[in-house]
Amino acid sequence: MTTLRVLAAGSLRPVWPALVAAWGSPVDTDFGPAGLLRERILAGESCDLFASANTAHAENLRQCGLAQQIGRFAANSLCLTVKRDRVRPGEDWLTVLTRPDLRLATSTPHSDPSGDYTWQLFAAIEQRQHGMGRLLENKARCLVGGPQSLIVPPGELAARWLLAQDHADMFIGYTSYAPRLAACPELHIFTIPPACNIRAEYAWALCQPSAQSLADFLQSPVAQQILSQNGFLPVMA
Repeated sequence: MTTLRVLAAGSLRPVWPALVAAWGSPVDTDFGPAGLLRERILAGESCDLFASANTAHAENLRQCGLAQQIGRFAANSLCLTVKRDRVRPGEDWLTVLTRPDLRLATSTPHSDPSGDYTWQLFAAIEQRQHGMGRLLENKARCLVGGPQSLIVPPGELAARWLLAQDHADMFIGYTSYAPRLAACPELHIFTIPPACNIRAEYAWALCQPSAQSLADFLQSPVAQQILSQNGFLPVMA
């Protein structure tokens, strides 16, 4: 049986083994920031399926003639992880996020969809509180997800590692990581309310017909249940 070659967004790494096991066929997967993976495909790297953390990168490959189809298969949102000893009694997510004494780390826009979604969050905050979103853009340090970013050790969560290494006091990242981060007693996880939060839509791009079965599986009830159990949101109709 031919082993499929997949390039997948790094945020899928924790759930991918369960998905592949349920699908039942061999897959060779390389994970990374979806924007950088898209650039590799545009530069000529071959793969059978691209699993992106946003629909725009998948659609771009289709428009460039490098993908035959695209399809949404999961969603995510954002949360704020903060060093517990930095949080004061009674503070909420926005109070902490806008404190001038706390250092904010994010993923890198354009290279990593998590960074793009974070900047969309800043824009949403700007609409509600004029000047606040721009303040957050200026204070944010893009430490991961870019071509020259810090290298997070294998098996580490970016939020936990960055804060443990004192690169920052807080980090905006995907909610799918929240259950694992919440198990770290030194961290406090703030939920960002739906009124401000950003919905991250994941999409596959079918680069070779041989991956059609895997693409179809990602949208199946079995795959959707696995994704839900690992903190992802269902695809909206």
